[in-house]
Amino acid sequence: MSTEQSIEAFRQTYQELRAEIGKVIVGHEAIVDSTLIALFAGGHVLLEGVPGLGKTLLVRTLGEVLDLSFNRIQFTPDLMPADILGTNIVMETTAGRREFQFQKGPVFAHLILADEINRATPKTQSALLEAMQEHQVTAGGELRRLAEPFFVMATQNPIDQEGTYPLPEAQLDRFFFKLLVGYPSSEELAEVLGRTTGSTKAEVRKSVTREHLLELMRLVRDVPVASHVKDYAVRLVMATHPRTETGVPIASQYLRFGSSPRGGQTLLLAGKVRALMEGRFNVSFDDIEHAAAPALRHRLIPNFEAEAEGVTTDHIIAQVLRDVPRSMGASVVI
Repeated sequence: MSTEQSIEAFRQTYQELRAEIGKVIVGHEAIVDSTLIALFAGGHVLLEGVPGLGKTLLVRTLGEVLDLSFNRIQFTPDLMPADILGTNIVMETTAGRREFQFQKGPVFAHLILADEINRATPKTQSALLEAMQEHQVTAGGELRRLAEPFFVMATQNPIDQEGTYPLPEAQLDRFFFKLLVGYPSSEELAEVLGRTTGSTKAEVRKSVTREHLLELMRLVRDVPVASHVKDYAVRLVMATHPRTETGVPIASQYLRFGSSPRGGQTLLLAGKVRALMEGRFNVSFDDIEHAAAPALRHRLIPNFEAEAEGVTTDHIIAQVLRDVPRSMGASVVI
């Protein structure tokens, strides 16, 4: 298959997924697009928004559209790591002997919905750390590989903080994107009410097989990135580091720590997926900038001054994009 055919196959698959999800999800085009970008890049997604905005429905619909195994884990304060990873149980063999056998937990699936992930204790949250980064778990005294591809789609509520345990920075860093789910418009709300209060239920079909998805994910890795575009991504990440030669003024004023190297990896991978979505086999500056907010907002750690003045990481990222020129010889846009 030629490069042009591969790009067209990618675009067609994306459009099919987008159309099937659109049968259930009203609006949230940017959220759906970003979720699919993370999917094709092989990354995990954290969806943050108040209750009732369709976060869980989006992930569940994605599980129905993809021909992959899907498990939902409802995170609660009494959830234990063994409830996610699995544990050894005593089983009786046909010969009448008793022996330990490992009972796999729900993490052994291709797509995991971690619903209200911040309601579980840090001990339970940490059970996903190895799985998200290494695609393996250590359970029952053995190292066990997870199915490929492996995605974690987590949701959390930003307003009800009673009885919750905020995710540590190390775990946040393992999420490819953090997406902020907002309220629908009045037209979208009317459409939601029409779809959900009647007797008709939308039916979606499985559009992508595991083998086809893995093929498309390999295609993403093959997309080239020009040296000047890669340099731009590097300078964006370095500009978030406060009190350094490369840090921009707003980073030094409002941040304690800047983005990790995973932020740069995310910018490039997301840029590659977006390029293919638009029928290109090269990453542009616009692709990098489009991914900046969801890729970096959870990787920047504000200081007390930022919290006191209500300065968000999105505001800081927007200023970084203005302060960092696309090319080294260009002038800074104020």
